[in-house]
Amino acid sequence: MNDRLSAYFGFAARSRNLQAGYNTCLSLMKRGKVRLLVVAEDSAPNTVEKMTRKCESSGTDYRVFGTKEELSQITGNSGNGVFAVTDRGFAKAISGEIDRIQLEGVKD
Repeated sequence: MNDRLSAYFGFAARSRNLQAGYNTCLSLMKRGKVRLLVVAEDSAPNTVEKMTRKCESSGTDYRVFGTKEELSQITGNSGNGVFAVTDRGFAKAISGEIDRIQLEGVKD
């Protein structure tokens, strides 16, 4: 995982602008609080499909990126594969960094 991306996730988690868990993220999406949803690539296919479909229907930005283990390790939320960023600034920084990593194919 990229150091810059790890830092953004860490800052968002410490400032309580990052929430984890399937049901928590769904609840936040229903209330319009999610600015970016990150779903781990190794989440169950039904989870990925349902969450991405929900994001598309609500107009919420999302990324499918990383593994549950990587994302859980940098956020301090073990065993989760779905993360909601609730701050617009962190969402922009994290999505930009994920896009850059995926475009360049860089993992470190």
